[in-house]
Amino acid sequence: MPKEIKDKENRVSVLPDGVAELSHYGHRVVVQAGAGAGCGFSDAEYEAAGAEVVDTPEAVFAAADLIVKVKEPIPEEYERFRPGQQLFTYLHLAADRRLTEFLLERRIDSIAYETVQTADGRLPLLTPMSEVAGRMSVQAAAHHLESSAGGAGLLLGGVPGTPAAKVTIIGGGVSGTEAAKMALGLRAIVRVLDTNPTRLSYLSDVFGGRLDLVVPNRARTAAYVADSDVVIGAVLVAGAKAPKVVTREMIASMRPGSVVVDIAIDQGGCFETSRPTTHSEPTYVEEGVIHYCVVNIPGAVARTSTLALTSATFPYLVQVAAKGVAGAAAADPVLGKGLTTLGGQLVSRPVAQAHDLPFKDPADVLPTGLRGSKEP
Repeated sequence: MPKEIKDKENRVSVLPDGVAELSHYGHRVVVQAGAGAGCGFSDAEYEAAGAEVVDTPEAVFAAADLIVKVKEPIPEEYERFRPGQQLFTYLHLAADRRLTEFLLERRIDSIAYETVQTADGRLPLLTPMSEVAGRMSVQAAAHHLESSAGGAGLLLGGVPGTPAAKVTIIGGGVSGTEAAKMALGLRAIVRVLDTNPTRLSYLSDVFGGRLDLVVPNRARTAAYVADSDVVIGAVLVAGAKAPKVVTREMIASMRPGSVVVDIAIDQGGCFETSRPTTHSEPTYVEEGVIHYCVVNIPGAVARTSTLALTSATFPYLVQVAAKGVAGAAAADPVLGKGLTTLGGQLVSRPVAQAHDLPFKDPADVLPTGLRGSKEP
């Protein structure tokens, strides 16, 4: 477990009690000093749980067969990997060709949290962070609407005698639903656009008619964006690059000082004007509109996010630690959906399509004796 080094990323991939459990199963756990400090877990707690705490990331990478992280490796970390090492983390490779090519060249076997998928289509390791990001998106929008932050000077819910702000959420999945809860709680006028009528029916039942639910097309999307004070992009195509559903012209039609929040920025963003930002410099202005496109939104609430994330990831980590990336992916179809690179081959179809790279079916790449049925 190396310490995360993305800007203001204070989450950690395993809690001390997780270290104790892994140690119980006979694994050697190596933790970089300070890895948990940003979310309130001390080196002493890790040592008491059985971890070997080392001073440098180089010492972690040199010792480990399996690297467990929260966020994808950044270029500064690339040369710390040994050929053939294994990796379990968020990857978002469809938006990052450089990292994809590195993992293939270094023959890193990897499972991506965000594409681990159950038989009913749920994404159990993405869901908790989608929930956090959805809720945080409204907090960020409310703040950046303030005059002191350069916004239009609007209170999201208004006060009696003044209109509330209009919030349009594009995508009614997990993060979009959580954003709607928060925006309604702050008494904004809320509209959700989603292409799935069944999902809209579900949201109608959940919210009891308190928000507008729309099946979008280009013209409807343009009209709602132009009429909004806040637009939140919550579009997800599992494992694939996010589609650009809001054009520059749509952004330009908004009132100056309006705010857009792109939750999909990890997967490339769903606004044509989006580009990645950091917690240190979270916003920029394009076409007169404030853009909040932080790539690790949940990192702002590191302790809450860490507790939520590790509760979801740990049962799967136990399997990966016991069997390795290839063995765990072969034994559990849920983990198998998250298998991304293996033996220098790209085994994720959406990532291969995003970068026009060769795709190998996992069943053809898994070692003999571990092969299952081919990917549908």
